[in-house]
Amino acid sequence: MQKSVPVVDTNQIPLMPTTPERAAKWIKSGKGTPFWKRGIFCVRLNVEPSARNYQPIACGIDPGSKMEGYTISSALHQYLNIQSRAVDWVKKHIKTRREMRRSRRYRQTPCRQPRWNRLANKIRLAPSTKARWQWKLRIASWLSKIYPITVFVVEDIKATSWGGKWGKTFSPLEVGKNWFYSQLQKIAPIELLQGQETAELRNQLGLKKSKNKTAKIFSAHCVDSFTLAYSAVGGETEPSNQDLLIVTPLRFHRRQLHRLEHAPGHIRSRYGGTMSANFKRGSIVRHPKWGLTYVGGEMVRRPRATCGRKGTRLTRRVKPTKREPSRKLISLHSIETGKRLTQSANPKDIQFLTYNTWRTRYLAS
Repeated sequence: MQKSVPVVDTNQIPLMPTTPERAAKWIKSGKGTPFWKRGIFCVRLNVEPSARNYQPIACGIDPGSKMEGYTISSALHQYLNIQSRAVDWVKKHIKTRREMRRSRRYRQTPCRQPRWNRLANKIRLAPSTKARWQWKLRIASWLSKIYPITVFVVEDIKATSWGGKWGKTFSPLEVGKNWFYSQLQKIAPIELLQGQETAELRNQLGLKKSKNKTAKIFSAHCVDSFTLAYSAVGGETEPSNQDLLIVTPLRFHRRQLHRLEHAPGHIRSRYGGTMSANFKRGSIVRHPKWGLTYVGGEMVRRPRATCGRKGTRLTRRVKPTKREPSRKLISLHSIETGKRLTQSANPKDIQFLTYNTWRTRYLAS
């Protein structure tokens, strides 16, 4: 259960968070309307608040190569801890796409002449770098819509150098973080702390960091994000809230003409895209059997006809007709684990709830 509830007014402007007990009274009396914002329970005030007094609220961001930490806190309260997985699969997808494109060029088949490099001499971010830092910006923008954040405190990471000036201008890490800082400043002011400064402050507070970077515990990454937020707003030296909200981005594959490998019968089925039987992939839906899930891929099931000798039940696929058309079935996945629950859900049995691009899981300390 959340220890604090974000509050917004009728114009979706974030106010100071409140306690779950007070939020329940607002909902019961009709003063507030409950809603979910990407896995966080929030309340919208239907009346003008008695006061609009704000306290400084800091968001500490601890970037990482595999996992990342975010903490929302003020001098009196520690509202939220988030541990998210970094987007680290784009580089392999780009490499596979490049190899497949080049292999098609080398075939002895008619094809158009390759275009000239339209990206030459242009300032741009590499796809893997852009996806990695865009994910951090999406989370920061999401949090700023439900919490009145006054400052972002980010641990400034640097590219490793073997002497000289390498890494200061050409490293993807340096280019990506500078782009992230420029975009983050549009939301709220930012403060930067070096890694050694974070470690010194963490030791002064008497906090210990786990060596297991992928563990879903507070001391893995959120201990640093708590330290970063503390450096801006102060408050208690010990964390009062060690609950975690685990955020995992969903992987959407680009639309392809067909799969890279043949299926039985030398059939290459359709692959990729963002729609499954008129449902946007990743959407939160409700199924009568599987409950609250999110939409995955789709499968087209063609009608079958019985053939063979008497007493046997051999079937073969036939072309769909008006009397027996083909059916589209949807895969449903668990919100907490991402495991596929079923591959043959009927779209008519599914109730759409909201769009979604990541899955969340709340872990109590």
